[in-house]
Amino acid sequence: MSIHIQAFIQPKDFLRFLDYLFIMPDKKFISRLRNISVAYPEAEGVERLMHDFELSPDAYKKVSAILLDEMNKGILATWTKGFKCEGVEGNDVVQLLHEALERRGDLNVRCVAILNDTVGCLMSCAFCRHDCEVGVILGTGTNACYMEHLDAVELWEGEEDEPRQTLINTEWGAFGDNGVLDFILTDADRAVDKNSLNPGKQLYEKMISGMYMGEIARLALLKAAKDGLLFKGVVSEELNTAMRFYTKYISEIEEDSGVGSMRNTRQVIEEIGYHGDDISEEDCRNVHYICHVVGKRAAYLAATGIATLLNRINKEHITVAVDGSLYRYHPLFHKFMVHEVTNLLNPGLKFTMMLSEDGSGKGAALVAAVSARVNAEKAAAH
Repeated sequence: MSIHIQAFIQPKDFLRFLDYLFIMPDKKFISRLRNISVAYPEAEGVERLMHDFELSPDAYKKVSAILLDEMNKGILATWTKGFKCEGVEGNDVVQLLHEALERRGDLNVRCVAILNDTVGCLMSCAFCRHDCEVGVILGTGTNACYMEHLDAVELWEGEEDEPRQTLINTEWGAFGDNGVLDFILTDADRAVDKNSLNPGKQLYEKMISGMYMGEIARLALLKAAKDGLLFKGVVSEELNTAMRFYTKYISEIEEDSGVGSMRNTRQVIEEIGYHGDDISEEDCRNVHYICHVVGKRAAYLAATGIATLLNRINKEHITVAVDGSLYRYHPLFHKFMVHEVTNLLNPGLKFTMMLSEDGSGKGAALVAAVSARVNAEKAAAH
């Protein structure tokens, strides 16, 4: 199942539970954490923790597009990233989670907030940097969220209290589904889309994210080999196998950039079935170049989306929170993005990109804690 209950629900993960909660901006809560002993027997379970902390925290990440009606109510519109689970689309995932917890019968847990990883990423960095108004995920998939004034949200039906702003989850991975990106699609892009579980959907994501980047590179390498431009025209079984060229290979190959050695590139080529005389120095340089271009294109496409959001917010300086394995482990992705965002940014605007450490977990815990506190304050007022 693609809904992941945060780790602090399990007693065995009590230390991580503390890690999540210690970042929360509640002085009473932090004071209590400082004084407790990490000595709860596992057998006493989560209920005592919940009672002692006067909190019912639960938030979770998702791999789907959800329509949010309230902080703790969300209708699943469609699955993404290849996930499929019958009986979920069109239903409130929070209600389904509560029903599943009730069927267990041994966990007194209620979901007080639902958010995706982009919002968690933004919130975890905004806790430290108050000018953080954009959150971006660049991993297996890609998405972004940003702060928007309520005046610009035509469909807003919620409260109008100050500061009169809300987080917009863009689901930008679906950009291009209406054909507006067709003019930049390559043959490799079209092949990746055609062979995916959701053809015609999430096109922007398929050109950027780690789930598909390796396959795009493989298709480009395969064509070059078949055209006699690589490996003396020899096509190995691995190179001819879909999804066999992993995105991690691109990050490893980029480690060779600027060092005057093709060691990593040669090792990757060996891992896809070529050895000895099959690999020339020119092959290594060409493989490196193809992987470099595929990664750089992905970074530039992501940077275009970020620059668009920054130009829309139009503030003098904005911190952009970024998380995800692609951003973390591709050695040049950050550099490529900063370069292109700078090129596309309106005059007078500046930005900083900040890596979000465990944004999904900490951000979710932060939102859950604040939501629980606000709910308690509202209940007390009435």
